[in-house]
Amino acid sequence: MQAMVVYSSKTGNTQKIATAIFAAIPGDSKDMQRVEEYKGKEADTFFIGFWTDQGNCDTKIANLLSSLHGKRIALFGTCGAARDDAYYTEIVREVKKWIPADNDYLGAFLCQGKMPMQVRRRYETLASGADADPHVKAMIRNFDEALLHPDKKDEQDAAEFARKMVSEN
Repeated sequence: MQAMVVYSSKTGNTQKIATAIFAAIPGDSKDMQRVEEYKGKEADTFFIGFWTDQGNCDTKIANLLSSLHGKRIALFGTCGAARDDAYYTEIVREVKKWIPADNDYLGAFLCQGKMPMQVRRRYETLASGADADPHVKAMIRNFDEALLHPDKKDEQDAAEFARKMVSEN
């Protein structure tokens, strides 16, 4: 098989990006599965998707990445933070640590994604105190902006990333 898309999605954000990536990979020699369903299916190129968990991928994706050998690997992910190239670079740096050295790392795509409502409630609680951190209002604004993502542009950008990873590598 040419390409395998495997992803973990907590709120549906990464699944949405995985679907866009899968659709953009040319040909019929491809498959897509949630990480919980993946049973070691072989492929030349793996697109591995994750939701960001405290600046890294979740444990299931870390375990999958650690188990791959001699593969071509492209990463994609979603996180609640707004587009911040330095932060996104740091996330990719952390996730890449799980990829064994005998693989060929192709690149990464990250975009913003909505967060669970309990996150906003936690921010609101932090903002309600007399000694409230002024940064909390910015965190609430970011949360509200994240509700709109991933959007169509994010999906288009993910599809373009997938086409580029397949054609250039």
